[in-house]
Amino acid sequence: MNKPHSFVTTTRIFAAAFVAALYSCASYADWSANISAVSDYTFNGLSLTQNDPAIQGGVDKAFKNGTYVGTWASNVDFGAGDETNLEWDVYVGRYQMLTEAISIDYGIAYYSYHGDDFSSDYNYPEVYTKFGYASDYGNSELNFWYAWDYFGTGSRHAVAMIAHTFELAPNHNLRASFDLSNSFDSETWIWREDKTSFYHYRLAYLTSYAGFDFEVAAENTNLDRDTADERIVFGVTKTFSF
Repeated sequence: MNKPHSFVTTTRIFAAAFVAALYSCASYADWSANISAVSDYTFNGLSLTQNDPAIQGGVDKAFKNGTYVGTWASNVDFGAGDETNLEWDVYVGRYQMLTEAISIDYGIAYYSYHGDDFSSDYNYPEVYTKFGYASDYGNSELNFWYAWDYFGTGSRHAVAMIAHTFELAPNHNLRASFDLSNSFDSETWIWREDKTSFYHYRLAYLTSYAGFDFEVAAENTNLDRDTADERIVFGVTKTFSF
């Protein structure tokens, strides 16, 4: 699949921005790394591992002005006839507190895929903006993602999410989320029959113990496929700071 010129240009711009952010404030940076084991890699409710487990990990660099850069990877499985086995992402963004209670997190990510001769055809960039609100009742989120070449198809695609996390007890949290995925180019990407959108909801319990973070989540979508039906997902993460 040939990429349009705008895709190539955007990729170069993103690479330049990533490198510039990485070196702009290097002396003020903090590093962190993480590694996770999950029972299923779900992306907006769809399994990208054919309902199988995944090993995931990333490295992040944060600067005092709120800018951050990072990279993250996971094994994937897109089914029979497709040998794509790795997703590798890079991103650059900025986190700011607008008031004592309201935050904004915005940036651009680039998703790349590897393992088969045509895996790079799936590569695409995505911009995002996330708003947070902290109150006595927990943390609320309003998040948006937009891609103009979704999975390399040339389709415009957007995701909107609302979420809320509240504390059940010290070190015991519950996060509920609902997101809507929508395609704007039905000729190149539809989710089901003649539908260009689907919704996904998730309820997750989060805690930590002995330096590890644990999550157990129940989720489902309104898609009629075995890689997007109701499921329970388990995950454990270890984060290192240096």
